[in-house]
Amino acid sequence: MFTAPKGTYDLLPPHSEEFLAVRAALVAPARLAGYGYIETPIFEDTALFARGVGESTDVVSKEMYTFDDKGGRSLSLRPEGTAGVMRAVLEHHLYAGPLPVKLWAAGPSFRYERPQAGRFRHFTQVDIEAIGLDDPTLDAEVLALADDGFRAAGLTGFRLLLTSLGDAACRPAYRKLLQEYLRDVDLDEDTRRRVELNPLRVLDDKRAQVQEQLAEAPLMVDHLCADCAAHYDVVRERLAGLGVRWAEAPRLVRGLDYYTRTTFEFVHDGLGAQSAIGGGGRYDGLSALLGGPDLPGVGWALGVDRVLLARRAEGVPAVESTRCAVFAVPLGEVATARLSAVVGALRRAGLAADMAYGGRGLKGAMKSADRSGAAYAVVLGERDLAAGVAQVKDLRTGEQQAVDLDSLVTTLQEKLQ
Repeated sequence: MFTAPKGTYDLLPPHSEEFLAVRAALVAPARLAGYGYIETPIFEDTALFARGVGESTDVVSKEMYTFDDKGGRSLSLRPEGTAGVMRAVLEHHLYAGPLPVKLWAAGPSFRYERPQAGRFRHFTQVDIEAIGLDDPTLDAEVLALADDGFRAAGLTGFRLLLTSLGDAACRPAYRKLLQEYLRDVDLDEDTRRRVELNPLRVLDDKRAQVQEQLAEAPLMVDHLCADCAAHYDVVRERLAGLGVRWAEAPRLVRGLDYYTRTTFEFVHDGLGAQSAIGGGGRYDGLSALLGGPDLPGVGWALGVDRVLLARRAEGVPAVESTRCAVFAVPLGEVATARLSAVVGALRRAGLAADMAYGGRGLKGAMKSADRSGAAYAVVLGERDLAAGVAQVKDLRTGEQQAVDLDSLVTTLQEKLQ
């Protein structure tokens, strides 16, 4: 018998109802802010991620699912969403219209990681991207929309960690300064190689023995150029105006190379080591890296799976499944044909309706009606057909009445108002 691949999972009812509700809640604020839906392929040219995300990142060098198709093209399952969205914006010249281009997406991503609580090889994220303007007020909007999304999903115990990673004007000098500091630190061979390739990633090393040696390491926020410092000041000013709280996190480094200036992460202390529930930042150089014009951008990705875990950690009540309102119990072929039409009419009228299938007897069918959570059961047998009525039973009170078949749908609608 087959099972789901290691590190993946199946979404099954009734828990899948909560997944859908959380996903909708996370994106609802962005939709109110004018973000339009975009859907891109779950696999792309491998070079898109190598160039856009960064060849030296763990995501690209260790975690991507990569394969050659039958035409010999190297393709990879997407490990994140932004590179694919930017590719689509460039390919379809969306930047030629009004700016910023505001987009949202939701779907699975894939990384070959060590499976553990809150970390899967297949995970679902909600993303938003605002492309085309370098405006710190837009950064604040993006952050506020994530904050609103988490609250809409029922969370209160999360924190926003915020910093600025500078830009091409100030980061190279800081990079050199950091490398000089790190070369004098006692590091293992792999970490020393990282110092030369991407020294900022060393700051994100979680090992205690490494962090102890980084206590005096220079910080990017202390070496921002005047433009980046002014940009960061406005972001924080706008966040205060929006009522969004944050904590300064000068050592914050995201796992993707394209981030510039505003960079952030949302964490939840109820999740242990895998505390991040979302994150993102500004990526002003990504478009040019992918061969496009110089288009600034800012966005985030929020983990639906992590938010579900955070809801449980906070004791947020589970979302109930869509409750059946009417459950039809036909007794015989003629009754089945008639009630099948009634159930269809109820659904078209916007009522949740189901029926007993497989020719079950009255006792078994009524057990199914009780399990469905329906408010009313409609029983139709041979005698009822002859009389032109159906028996409508209130499953909450046990009361039952005969209702003319011709007015059955209307009567049920009235009862359920």
